Amino acid sequence: MRSTKSRVAALVAATALAVAGCSSDKSDEGAANEVSADGKVVIDTFGPQGPDDNWDTNPVSKIMSDKFKIQFRWQTTTYDAGPAKEKRQIALASGDYPDLFMLIPWVDGITQAEVQKLGTQGVAMPLGDLIKDNAPNIQKALDSNKTLKEMSTAPDGHIYALPQWSDCFHCTYPDKLWINSAWLKKLGLQMPKTTEELRTVLRAFKTQDPNGNGKADEIPMTTDVQDSSLLGFLMNAFAYNPVGANNGVRSLLALEGDKVVTPVNKDAWRDGLKYINSLYAEGLIDRASFTQNAEALKAVGNNPKAVVVGSVPVLWPGIFVQLGSKDGRDKQYDAVPPITGPAGKSYTGYNYPSSTGYTFMLTNKASKEAQVAAVKMLDYIYSDEGRKISVMGPEGVGWSRPRPGDVALDDKTKVGYYRFTEAEKKKNISWDSMAQYNITLNYRNEQAVPTDIYSDAGLERRLFQATKQYEGHEDKAQWFPQTSVWVDPSLSGELATLQTNLNSYVTQNQLAFITGTKNIDTGWGAYVKGLDSTGMTRYLELEQQAYDKYKSGNK
Repeated sequence: MRSTKSRVAALVAATALAVAGCSSDKSDEGAANEVSADGKVVIDTFGPQGPDDNWDTNPVSKIMSDKFKIQFRWQTTTYDAGPAKEKRQIALASGDYPDLFMLIPWVDGITQAEVQKLGTQGVAMPLGDLIKDNAPNIQKALDSNKTLKEMSTAPDGHIYALPQWSDCFHCTYPDKLWINSAWLKKLGLQMPKTTEELRTVLRAFKTQDPNGNGKADEIPMTTDVQDSSLLGFLMNAFAYNPVGANNGVRSLLALEGDKVVTPVNKDAWRDGLKYINSLYAEGLIDRASFTQNAEALKAVGNNPKAVVVGSVPVLWPGIFVQLGSKDGRDKQYDAVPPITGPAGKSYTGYNYPSSTGYTFMLTNKASKEAQVAAVKMLDYIYSDEGRKISVMGPEGVGWSRPRPGDVALDDKTKVGYYRFTEAEKKKNISWDSMAQYNITLNYRNEQAVPTDIYSDAGLERRLFQATKQYEGHEDKAQWFPQTSVWVDPSLSGELATLQTNLNSYVTQNQLAFITGTKNIDTGWGAYVKGLDSTGMTRYLELEQQAYDKYKSGNK
């Protein structure tokens, strides 16, 4: 990173720190500008780069560079979330951070608490005036999308970073179970509708040799640690199981009217854990479900000797089986609609918005010229033309206009574009996940998708149709709007510590109850008592305060 600019920026940062907590939207107070030999503003840009990508040679990088007179100086990470987050945090802690962060939410989105901290410290530049003056598309999105505006605007009224907005219909309902329909048909079984019908099906998978090889090698249900929706799918037949605002971590919060509560200490939650434990004790849930990683799960799903997997609770089939398998095994799996528990409950998790975490953040290292150029670039990404090009690549390279006979994903919508399949396009042609800022439901639904849901190109329709079975099972009355509720910045550190400790405590105890290392009948009382000693009462108190402010319209 350039030394002159770093020294100037350090002075700006020091000044900002001295007035932390009372910053105004003075986005003209940028660092010194640097211009390339061909007259472009140099922007140090930090972003994830996939194994098949090269941002220096990517055509979208060139389009943005030429259109907005930007010379990108890339600092990249991989898509591995752990190292990516570590690299970003080291950069911020050392003071040697870039002008612009352009992140991917599921790789390393910046948290709400981090955004508040960086904003009050003067590291993250307020974007409000920049957007009003230079970004009509972004402003329109903020004005028309209440949730986007709420999750973008900090309690002090400033926008320090923007999240992506991606209306991913199938991601909104993540608690799915994919079952081997070919096995159901072979054994003369119906799609299970209740918890006990599911038990009957899993028993049959285990004992009746549905793959027909004469071996007891069938695994009734399995998953992996990173992608599991096992607790989500099964618990929702007993108690509403909230989805978290962080990838892979369930929420601890629900609503009873306007009271913030947790479901993890209720009798219905205990009943759900007892049911899951009973499946595990029978060998119907694979023991490896709680230890194996994604690669190990996929190796099981792709077992070259035989199809051995009966069901997998994950978001979509490509997580556990190779799509387009030579033997067609990937076509055997269909989604099980939410099952009904003994008390008649049949919930499903609700993940809205489906993209969380903050991904576009300008820092006080950016000059005024860099700030304006970066925001104008993002505003172009918010346009229909910019969205298509940045996400899919140039027209004719990553996508085309509708072809004769094309049908939109939602067949009630007019078809808008055809996105090339992996087999039809080259590598390194777009920014894809790094540019998914204005992916509205209409934009997704107007994509041309083949009507054969089991074809490689028909995947989106397969997921769309599967998700339709879950839609309506969410309980919006109990849903806590976590991304819209901002905690007082002075309490964010305490809240983060409480949340970390409670997530760990709940996860460890639930695993112990499911696997039987703790007896749920004799140990439930101690577990509930331990929730309070781990800080649940205080955690709910802080979230209640924040929710009350949100409801009153005063963050």
